[in-house]
Amino acid sequence: MAVWQKPRFTAIIANMVEKVIPIRLDEGKGLTPSIGAQLVTPHGHTKDTRGRTLRDLRISVTDRCNFRCTYCMPKEVFDQNYPYLAHKELLSFEEITRLTSIFSTLGVEKIRLTGGEPLLRKNLEVLIEMLAKISALDGKPLDLTLTTNGSILRKKAAALKAAGLQRLTVSLDGLDDAIFKKMNDVDFPVADVLDGIAAAQEVGFQNIKVNMVVKKGTNDHEIVAMAKHFKGSGVILRFIEFMDVGSSNGWNMEQVLPSKEVIARIQEVFPLEPIEANYAGEVAQRWRYVDGSGEIGVISSVTQTFCHECSRARISTDGQMYLCLFANEGFDFKTLLRSGKSDLEIANAVMNTWAAREDHYSEIRGSNTAKLTSGNRKVEMSYIGG
Repeated sequence: MAVWQKPRFTAIIANMVEKVIPIRLDEGKGLTPSIGAQLVTPHGHTKDTRGRTLRDLRISVTDRCNFRCTYCMPKEVFDQNYPYLAHKELLSFEEITRLTSIFSTLGVEKIRLTGGEPLLRKNLEVLIEMLAKISALDGKPLDLTLTTNGSILRKKAAALKAAGLQRLTVSLDGLDDAIFKKMNDVDFPVADVLDGIAAAQEVGFQNIKVNMVVKKGTNDHEIVAMAKHFKGSGVILRFIEFMDVGSSNGWNMEQVLPSKEVIARIQEVFPLEPIEANYAGEVAQRWRYVDGSGEIGVISSVTQTFCHECSRARISTDGQMYLCLFANEGFDFKTLLRSGKSDLEIANAVMNTWAAREDHYSEIRGSNTAKLTSGNRKVEMSYIGG
C-alpha cells in the first residue's frame, strides 16, 4: 500500500485544528492474513467466534465521491488536498472478480458494490458483467447489487442493467432541496436523483431501495414527506439511524433519532404493520402499509443492534478485508493476490480470518468507542462502503 509522503502529511497535520485524518494511507499495510500450514478444501460453513457465517460481501470500487455528505465525507476533511488512492493501488477488475469467485466458494451469496460513489469507477459495467457470471455454492447466480447516490444514474442505468446488475439502492436524505443540498454539501438537486431513480425503473430495475440517513434536527422533518412520495411507487424506502461510522463525521448521540420514533411518525399518517425479514441477518426491520401500497424499512444500528447475526465482510478499494463497518484495522488481501498465492491459499486465509472474527461494535458502543482518539479511530465509510 502506498504511504503518504512525510512532508505532505506533516503539512496537512499542521493546517488542521480538530480535523481528523481518516484511517487509510497513514496506517501502512493492513494485517497479514494467516493462510495456515494445513490447507483445507473451501466450504461454506466457517463460523466466527460468535457463531456467525459469512454470506454477504461488500466491495468498494473507488474511494472517490462527487458528494460531500456531512455524515460520510465532510468537506472539511475530504477537500482538494485529500490524497485519494492512485489507480495502481486499486484492485483491478480481474482481481475483484478473482476474489469474488473465491468468496463464492466459501458461502457468499450476495455482492454489493459500493464506494465512495461506485459509478465514478470507469467502465464499471465491465466489472458487473464479469461478476454476473459467478455462481454461489447452490449454482444460482450471486445476488449482485449496487449502492449509489444516484447523481449519474440516468446516464448509467441501461448499461448497468444490460451488464447483469440485479438490484439498486439509492441514497437520498430528503426531498427539500435546501436540506438535501446542505447534506450533500455540493449543491446537487433532489430532482436529478429522482430522475435517476426513474431511469432505473424505466430500464427494468424492480424493488429499488432508497436509503435515508436520518439526522435529528437536520432532516428528520422530511420523514413523512419521503414516505408519502415513495408510497405506492414500487420503491422501498429505508430509514437509517445516524451512525458513528469513521472518525470524521462529528457523530453525536443527541443527533440520533431512534427508528421506533420514525415508525411512530409515519404511523400517525399511514398505518403500518410489521412483516418478516426476507432472510436471516437482514439488517432492515420491515414494515408494510396496511392498505397494501408498499413497504418501508428501518436500520437501527445504534438503538437496536444486530451484531449477533451479522454475516457481512467488506473489501476496501485497495483490497483490505474488514470484518465490521466500525473496524479500525483490515487484512491485506491485495498483497496475497499480487504475490502468486493460489486460490486455495487465499480461500484458507479468508476462512482463518473469518474464524477469528469477534467484532460486535454496536453492542458495546459507548462514550469510549465514540471518542476520536488515535488509538481507536475507525476506518472511513467512503473507503469500505456502507
